[in-house]
Amino acid sequence: MTILIKNGTVVNPAKKQEQVMDLLIEDGLIQKTGNGIRKEADTVIDASGCLVMPGLIDLHVHFRDPGQTYKEDIATGSAAAAAGGFTTVCCMPNTKPVVDCPEIVTYIVEKAKETGLTNVLPVGAVTVGMEGKTVTDIAAMKKAGICAISEDGKSVMNSAVYRKAMREAAKLGLPVLAHCEDINLVEGGVMNLDEKSEQMGLKGISNAVEDIIASRDILLAKETGARLHLCHCSTKDSVTMVREAKEDGILVTAEVCPHHFSLCTEDIPADEGNFKMNPPLRKREDMETLVQGLKDNVMDVISTDHAPHSLEEKSRGMEKSPFGIVGLETSAALTITNLVKPGYLTWMQMAEKMSYNPAKVLGIDRGTLNEGAVADVVIINPDETYEIDPDCFRSKGRNTPFAGKKVSGKVKYTILNGEVVYHD
Repeated sequence: MTILIKNGTVVNPAKKQEQVMDLLIEDGLIQKTGNGIRKEADTVIDASGCLVMPGLIDLHVHFRDPGQTYKEDIATGSAAAAAGGFTTVCCMPNTKPVVDCPEIVTYIVEKAKETGLTNVLPVGAVTVGMEGKTVTDIAAMKKAGICAISEDGKSVMNSAVYRKAMREAAKLGLPVLAHCEDINLVEGGVMNLDEKSEQMGLKGISNAVEDIIASRDILLAKETGARLHLCHCSTKDSVTMVREAKEDGILVTAEVCPHHFSLCTEDIPADEGNFKMNPPLRKREDMETLVQGLKDNVMDVISTDHAPHSLEEKSRGMEKSPFGIVGLETSAALTITNLVKPGYLTWMQMAEKMSYNPAKVLGIDRGTLNEGAVADVVIINPDETYEIDPDCFRSKGRNTPFAGKKVSGKVKYTILNGEVVYHD
């Protein structure tokens, strides 16, 4: 198939290039970029007024498959990803059963190929059964197709076990995606520990729950040489620690989720389960520091932590609802609305944090619009406004705190391997 994209503002982080031009896709590759390209094409897209970026890459999603497909499955999750502009996603291993062996990795890889709407890269568990005791056969899972290891949903509390896994990951060239949570300090908390939790009469989760493990993981990365990526950072001190670790030459990167840079604990209404996530929404000063960390390029990546649940599960209020919200279909618009339009990020930084940098974390040949590159492309109208309507989601999950929010930035096309997989 030949696709000719005309007159779009091409944002290519690999070359620090941002200009209006054409882009020619043929045989699954970007064949040519430039002005006034003339070529017979199967599909011609007029991208006037739109951004043409490398396909978005999400390092952090939960597709619930295998085991909890009433919440999400690989097909519906992939459809949500395509609608959100994502061409590659990394599925966390806390499924049922856990992704802790080559057989389950192969199941995910093959099912994703059948769906064909996005590249689904499985993440392998750090320990068998995610029980925190025995390190998995990471080499065998890498051979089957994992892109990283993680115990996301919890932390490996035994530092010796985690160090062993980090050493193996470093030897195999796999990044370690770290969920930072000292489970012994959570003590039944369901939201941030502050005046709001006291007002609502709910148990709180302090910043130390995240910060203590983030500090430990950075020190283990320093000792082992592992490539550490801190998931869903939510505290002001996480930004400080990442900055200092980078200055110390430690191989650490970090992500921020749209809900953590868009909302703070003040925004939580009366007992509403759709505002319950882990880590929780923090205080305004934390949110503002995360935004500054993204602006200063201390924080490298924007990821969604897409975590679908059923309507019934999320209707139980803050105390009894499960943690997690969906994010694949709102991430680009929230980034544009809350970061780019107000001037915190440039379009180039958005493309870096949502595509180019995630590709570098994974060590994959994506996130670029260079000639000869695989044609994973997203076209976004940055000025189209709309209200977020969960009933229109492709995901099975409707659990979002952003329902009814007016946003700017509509994904118009998602192109995967040179084929249009989504068109608004």
